[in-house]
Amino acid sequence: MTPNLTTIGFDADDTLWHNERFFRVTQERFAELLQDHTPADIGPEQLERQLLEAEKRNLGRYGYGVKGFTLSMIETAIEVTGERVPAPVIKELITAGQMMLSYPIELLPHAREAVEAVAGRYKVVLITKGDLLDQERKLAQSGLGELFNGVEVVSEKTTEVYLDIFNRHGDGAARAMMVGNSMRSDVVPVIEAGGWGTYVPHGLVWEVEHAEAPEHSPRYTEIPDLGGLADLVDSLG
Repeated sequence: MTPNLTTIGFDADDTLWHNERFFRVTQERFAELLQDHTPADIGPEQLERQLLEAEKRNLGRYGYGVKGFTLSMIETAIEVTGERVPAPVIKELITAGQMMLSYPIELLPHAREAVEAVAGRYKVVLITKGDLLDQERKLAQSGLGELFNGVEVVSEKTTEVYLDIFNRHGDGAARAMMVGNSMRSDVVPVIEAGGWGTYVPHGLVWEVEHAEAPEHSPRYTEIPDLGGLADLVDSLG
């Protein structure tokens, strides 16, 4: 065991299992449903920008996850059509959101092996944002639930949140590592809290989650996929 490390936190969506691709598919469906109801000067790119702005505005109201995304699609549809969006289109948007809550969980490569490799030697905690019911569903379907010592579904991942979680589940942030695909949520704030931040890139990243890599920090690490996690943890000793 690495002497200075006692706790490892894992992000869930797009770190352990696929998630963002379902949002992209639904966003394409959103554009299809509105193409006959929007002015000629509002193309797919403009529609995407307006939806993103609605999502950003609504994070403080609805939080992260499918429900907030669905409400943001409806709000954007009303805005871009001048409040003339047909009721059947609204119904289809709701159905699209409901479908997102029923997609089967598909683990990313090496996800199970990575968690199993460290679970026997460290405390492992799942730390994720999003809707509580949906995240509980995904964790149950993933088959990984029994490997975690704790599960935290939070409204935002901040320095203060990491300090609190790693104090409760471990020996403080200074002896903890967070592993995830979001530079903004999984890496930067935990390093600011005094822990290690390990970035695992994913091909699809929501624009809101972009941030500059803290490459100047000795506690910033990056691996191409979860297959390299066990070796990385061992190297810190």
